[in-house]
Amino acid sequence: MNEFLEKVILGIIQGLTEFLPVSSSGHLEIARKILGDTAHLEEEGMLTTVVLHFATALATIVVFRADLSRLVRGIWSGRGEEGRRFIWTILISMVPAVIVGLAFETQIDQMFTGQLLLVGICLLITGGLLVLADRAKTTDREVSPVYAFIIGIAQMIAILPGISRSGATISASVLLGVDREKAARFSFLMVIPLIFGKMAKDLLFSDEKLTMDVSILPLVVGFFVSFFTGILACSWMIRLVKKSKLYYFAIYCVAVGLLTIFFHINL
Repeated sequence: MNEFLEKVILGIIQGLTEFLPVSSSGHLEIARKILGDTAHLEEEGMLTTVVLHFATALATIVVFRADLSRLVRGIWSGRGEEGRRFIWTILISMVPAVIVGLAFETQIDQMFTGQLLLVGICLLITGGLLVLADRAKTTDREVSPVYAFIIGIAQMIAILPGISRSGATISASVLLGVDREKAARFSFLMVIPLIFGKMAKDLLFSDEKLTMDVSILPLVVGFFVSFFTGILACSWMIRLVKKSKLYYFAIYCVAVGLLTIFFHINL
């Protein structure tokens, strides 16, 4: 496959599935199986992975720049009690995923080796969660420390390929009664430190070598594709959550999940 086209495809997948509740890990597993060696997904290398993840993290910061700026100004001025409480809830939400990710890293890696049946089942679960979230009653609750930990557990479960991180965390928030727009914002902001933490871990402690044997121009193209796609997907997702339109993605996840299971059975 042409290297430019490959980076564009990877950028679109990363930008869309980081925010839309359809599971980026599940779609990458499906792509690996369908496209096989021609996609070179296993040889993309850590540099490409880091660059594309940085693009979506930056997209999140851009979309929520006003919120982040307000938090920083409040804390800097000494009147940022709300900002400090929000940061505290973000940190609490990270705990489950960090503990499980570090303690079971090897087992988690083994789940990303062509486990199509697992992906299909998890996509069905994601679809079910989205339906429940759409039917939940709208309230105006805030994300408390206890709620943050429960949402963090949902994020931990989303380590499974096929469970959407945004779908699981937004669904958990809405089912707990958190305001829909606040649920979406919290879901997207809580992943920023995890993305940067994962990037740092990959760069500093991974056994895989960070190779620079990658053409820079296609990588730059992939970065910008992922960045702008991420901005569009993030903004769109917030509007859909507010309007209770997650069932569109529920239908998609169920359909893809069933097709994936069928594909696995008939291999």
